[in-house]
Amino acid sequence: MENVYIVRCGESALKGKNKPYFERMLVQRIKKNLKEFEGVAVERIDGLIFVRTPESAPPEDVLKKASRVFGVDSISPAIEIPIAGMEAEDAVKLIGERAVSYMLQQIESRGVRTFKVDGRRADKSFAIQSPDISRKVGAAVLKGCKVLKVDVHEPDVCLYVNVRRGFAYLYERKISGYGGLPLGSNGKGLVLLSGGIDSPVAMFLMAHRGMNVEAVHFHSYPYTSERAFEKVKDLAGILTDYCGRIRMFSINLLPIQEQIVSNCPEEETTILVRRFMMRIAERIAKREGDLMLITGESLGQVASQTAASLVVTDAAVSLPVMRPLIAMDKTQIMDIARDIGTFETSILPFEDCCTVFLPKHPVTQPKLDRIEASEARLDVEKLVQAAVDSAELTIISQREA
Repeated sequence: MENVYIVRCGESALKGKNKPYFERMLVQRIKKNLKEFEGVAVERIDGLIFVRTPESAPPEDVLKKASRVFGVDSISPAIEIPIAGMEAEDAVKLIGERAVSYMLQQIESRGVRTFKVDGRRADKSFAIQSPDISRKVGAAVLKGCKVLKVDVHEPDVCLYVNVRRGFAYLYERKISGYGGLPLGSNGKGLVLLSGGIDSPVAMFLMAHRGMNVEAVHFHSYPYTSERAFEKVKDLAGILTDYCGRIRMFSINLLPIQEQIVSNCPEEETTILVRRFMMRIAERIAKREGDLMLITGESLGQVASQTAASLVVTDAAVSLPVMRPLIAMDKTQIMDIARDIGTFETSILPFEDCCTVFLPKHPVTQPKLDRIEASEARLDVEKLVQAAVDSAELTIISQREA
């Protein structure tokens, strides 16, 4: 015996001539997310994706894993009823019998008292049309479940019947997925990942648009602790539920920070450090084949995120910088962090490299010529290359269910 699930493709279904490409990628991602369950089969048929798992695979674990695949709009556990070769009337009678059995279970387990049937005939060769499927199956349920009444507006159960290609599928639940586009359908980008609230959300949102993401993390050991780095790895581990395996480069920024503090105006420390981080990230991104840099910056949130500061920061690099949180306020960002499960880890009180040597009065309206004049006091190329050469790679594997 096996369990059957129907997956709806959401935005991928709107891609016109490219639709098969996105659907194939989605099938691959679902298979990958469910690889821990032996004997899983995933196939796409007429715009839907069907997942089959052995009964030993816990349905709630399968639903959790599959619903977190970007590109999945919704997923439903379904009862599959073979009707190939049957006369339409006999097929609807069989569907009605299975519907009665299902509703009797719901009456006993959940105290259900009202229902409606929503019939759909995807197979136009099936002789009974959609409204008549609904009517006939509904009549069978009323006859077989005496306590039930029809409520077309707010039923306890909406029972869906989908007839297609020699099978009928009976289901009730539609578990929402995150939608978006299949991971890997939009290239690869490098996220500047800190231990805060914002950058993990930025990583999630870019992956949601189909981008494979990897990370670079800056620390200031020994001013920042090993536990602070473990926190970042924990955040990346949570994000693997959505992004799959994550490659993360870690870099000690302390030598650069010390040079800036010794040679440059105090109020420029934050923006100068930020420009070095971008240069280092860009060099790693180009080496690894990443198309763009991704940050968790939100306009005006802190001194380094004013419009003027962002312009000066971007002037340090040639790669495009994506800021998916740019127009969000903190409350919106926190809501997403809670939803995806990163918030509680992000607020753990461990040090961040950005808090080391933090100036009392950071410049909020930096001028590029002045910042470049300050950088002229430093051997920028040597410092950047030394940081890139010191990068340590950590592979964050996807978590088990």
